[in-house]
Amino acid sequence: QVQLVESGGGLVQPGGSLRLSCTMSGNIIAIRYMGWGRQVPGNERELVAHITGENREIYADSVKGRFTISRDNVKNMVYLQMNSVNPDDTAVYYCYVDDNGRDYWGQGTQVTVSS
Repeated sequence: QVQLVESGGGLVQPGGSLRLSCTMSGNIIAIRYMGWGRQVPGNERELVAHITGENREIYADSVKGRFTISRDNVKNMVYLQMNSVNPDDTAVYYCYVDDNGRDYWGQGTQVTVSS
């Protein structure tokens, strides 16, 4: 099993910035890719950002140009820099990883964008 723990969520004003972090631990074999998803009650979980082993970054259209994903391969961490946030970004954010072909998700961290 691989465990992922998100941190950095909280309340932020529209137009503000927030940086989410995710730490991975446990029985890690080989990380293939890492990313972030988000979910609001009653909705499907949507993919927000994804970073491949070749450092290729893929973003949902709704966050492209505002969010930036990055990773630290030594520390087994992935980050999501959220800039110019708006109320539609309010959700529980989850990090995920493909470890040797198996997907794992964290417990989530709440992000609320409100004035």
